[in-house]
Amino acid sequence: MASVKITRSAFLADRQGNKFADVVNDAEQPFETVLEFFSDADRQRRMEESELHHDRAPLAGVIRELEAQPEVDQFLAGIHVKRSTRLRQAIGVLVRMIMERRGWQKTGKKGSLGVRAAALNDTPKHNSGGLAFWFVRAERYERTEGTPFKTVQQRCQEYPTAQKTKSSANGKKRVKEGMVG
Repeated sequence: MASVKITRSAFLADRQGNKFADVVNDAEQPFETVLEFFSDADRQRRMEESELHHDRAPLAGVIRELEAQPEVDQFLAGIHVKRSTRLRQAIGVLVRMIMERRGWQKTGKKGSLGVRAAALNDTPKHNSGGLAFWFVRAERYERTEGTPFKTVQQRCQEYPTAQKTKSSANGKKRVKEGMVG
């Protein structure tokens, strides 16, 4: 599939994007860098593969590369909590726009990208663990035409249900022979 290119005007014409005119029109914010970053066909493919093959939010497929962009990292590292929050939210809107144009829809669920570090005064909010440094969670998506793969839960239903394990004398659980594992 060809890449989806979202322009400033297309972003501002979107039902949610228009609420982020402050981000789009702020010359200090790296929004142009973000638009260019997400216009790349390989990144968009990785976003889809993140959902399809790795059961993670699309942003998880490109988040480390996005956060490694010097302009993005430098801006998020600044101590302007509201502005950096708005940029992260605008990125979420941009991801939605791209995913929808590529045949995906929101699930209404969020996927984890990181574990927020303890907040200290006069320091930027970042994570102490997980995949991302600046982003905590991201929207999950599903293909509008359905997925070509079954989930593990769906596949489990195709196999005989495993019998419950019994505890042995020493407290360890043992598995009966013949069980699917």
